[in-house]
Parts: sequence; structure tokens; C-alpha cells
Amino acid sequence: MIISRSRRWRLLLGHGLTSAGRVGPMCSLRWFPMMATLIMGLFGLGCGDSETPDATGDTTTSTTTTGPTTTSTITTTTGPATTTSTSTTTTMSTSVLPDPPVSTVEELLALDRPVVAAHAGGDQDYPHSTLYAFEQAAHDGADLLEMDVQLTADGVLIVQHDDTVDRTTETTGRVAEMTLAEIQALDNAYWFIPGNWDNKAQPDADYRWRGVRTGDVEAPPGFTPDDFAVPTFRQVAERFTGWVLNVEIKVQRNADGEDDPATGIAAAEVLAREIDELGIRDSVIVASFNDEVLDAFRTAAPEVATSPGENAMLARFFSGTPLHPNDRVVQIPNLYQGQDVALPGFFGPVQDDGYAIWVWFSGTGVEETTEMYTELFSRGINGVIAGRPAAAVAALQSRLAVDSSEDD
Repeated sequence: MIISRSRRWRLLLGHGLTSAGRVGPMCSLRWFPMMATLIMGLFGLGCGDSETPDATGDTTTSTTTTGPTTTSTITTTTGPATTTSTSTTTTMSTSVLPDPPVSTVEELLALDRPVVAAHAGGDQDYPHSTLYAFEQAAHDGADLLEMDVQLTADGVLIVQHDDTVDRTTETTGRVAEMTLAEIQALDNAYWFIPGNWDNKAQPDADYRWRGVRTGDVEAPPGFTPDDFAVPTFRQVAERFTGWVLNVEIKVQRNADGEDDPATGIAAAEVLAREIDELGIRDSVIVASFNDEVLDAFRTAAPEVATSPGENAMLARFFSGTPLHPNDRVVQIPNLYQGQDVALPGFFGPVQDDGYAIWVWFSGTGVEETTEMYTELFSRGINGVIAGRPAAAVAALQSRLAVDSSEDD
């Protein structure tokens, strides 16, 4: 019998959780294989990802993880945000890059407040996974930078979400079949409009940064055309020295549209080597939905913090199997098939064990707002992986101001 994704989720909500949202009797060990199958659609791809077309044209959604922390309040004088955020953004010059709030994973997790991670540099405000976006997110007050990595045809580790260049550039093609030179010649802001980096139905004039990469449009002050290309991981890490990086290793699909774990394992080995060469072992959290990929990375870089893979995540949620000692944070989507997943009753047991809960937003068609972030912070989550980091920072400051006033 084939069960639709929406029905699988209804089954999970109806039978796997109690009315209070806690994991119910169905999640005992004998039910674990069934529950793992039902929830596979929820925990399908990886950390902080928007929906990505699979080989059949359907979409899959993802999850990932990182380390234990405690949420409490700190005093701030910033007042609460009361209006819905817009997609208007202001370019900041890169003459002086702001200092990060912390420089190591341990310091990040020890902060006495929730954190804001810039998803792909803030992909709803700025062109996805560009150096320009990451710099803007730093100026917006993000605590850390989130990104995806995979290998080009000539074995270079790049910061790239999809395993094709179709959704962000002016052409099409599989990353695994293109060299670094070919990929970096492309315009990585070609299809970007504020609020959505996967909208190809607007008038040409709406694509604000189209042509900067190719020199047809003047770059904003303090930036160059190279800041709108697909960057390498090394380029990002070297520019953002001292910043904590949350890195997801992608598994590319083969020519038949099937996931090829070997591509992720190869990327894991290159990532481990570059982290070591760059001397940033204490400043990186590494995630992948694929447990084999994470095993390979942990073998190559045993001192680097990681997040649990899909199988480890399922085992932890439904049978209480301990996570790997290197695992630090659990990252979940806010919604799945319209159902609210970021509920204390769902994530509470894992949070109670000392793991931080970070929430990312699923789907490219929903514009994130200050109100959405505020609601999540009110539920007691430990961080958001935000497509709009400035709005998330405003929401966090507002929440902290409320908590501080209640404590007075």
C-alpha cells in the first residue's frame, strides 16, 4: 500500500504522539521500524534545506543536528518588533567585517540565549550561498553561517545547495559533471528576488543582482563580481575567519537520479582535510542526513563537532538510542505538509537531554517574517536557521527584552 506524505504525517500525529504532543506508546521499540518509515519523509534531506526536486519531480524535505546548550535570558534594550518584516534589504560595505559574537562551537553553545544562523547567508534577503550574502548576514547580526557543500567534477569543495545549477544560475547542469572554472563563471544571483531564490516567473527587472557576476551590472560598493559567484568552501572559511560555520555535506544524485553516498563520502574527506589545513576544527559543525557520510567524516576528523544523520536521528527519537558523542544540536523544520513540527511536545524530550533545538523553514514559497521567528522563540527553541537573519535577530532581541522585563 502506498501512503501519501500528507497521510504519513497524519498517521504520525494521530498515533505517534499523545494529545499533549509527547511521543506516545506507538513509539516503543517494537513500533520503531514502522515509525521510521512513516517519518522518513520528514527527515529526508539535511540541515536547513528548502525543498529540492527529486528524480521524479516530487519534493523532499530535510533535517539535521548539532550540540547541547541551555536557553535563558539576557538583558537588551531593543524594543519588540510589532510589524511584519518586508523583503527590503540594505547593502553594507565590506570595508570592515564585523567581529563574530563567538569563535568556537563550544562558545556558541554556551551562550545564554538562542542563536541565529544565516541559512545559505540569508537566502530570502540575499542571493543564495554567495560571498555577498554571507557578508550581509554578518552585518545583520547573525551568530553563525550555515551552508551546504559538495564536490565539482575536478574535486573542488564548493558551497552549493542543489546538485544541479538549475535553480540559481542562468544555465542547467549537474555539479558533478562541471569543473570549478565552469561553475564559478556562472551568475549565482541570476534568479534571485527578495523573499524567494527559486522564482523564475517575474519580469527581468525584478532580478536585482542579475548581471553583477558577469560585469553587465555594477557591483554594490565594497563588492566585486566574484562575490556573486558560487564560492568554494575555502573561500568562505578564509574570508570569515573566526566565525562558526554550520556545514552540511550533500549527497549528489547519479545520472539515474538516485542518491550516490560515495559522492558525500568523497566530499567528507575533502572537507575534513580543508578544516584541518585551515585550523578551524573548533569552529565547525558538520552535518549530513547520510550516516555513512558522517561516519567517514568522523573517521577523518574525530575532533570536529557533528550532527546526527537520519538513521541516528530516528533511533534517538523512537528508541532512545544515544547519539554519537560528537553530536551537538538537533535541527528540525518548522512545518511539514502544513503540520506544525516545532512543538515543545515533539522536541522536548531531546531538548531535556541537553541538546539544542534549532529550527529551519521548509519550502521556498513561504516568506519568513519577524513574527514567525518570534513565535518559535516563544516556544523555547534554542536557535533558528534563518533565511532573513536581520528579521530573526530583531525577533530574538524582542523576545529577550520581554523575558527580561518579566524577570524584573
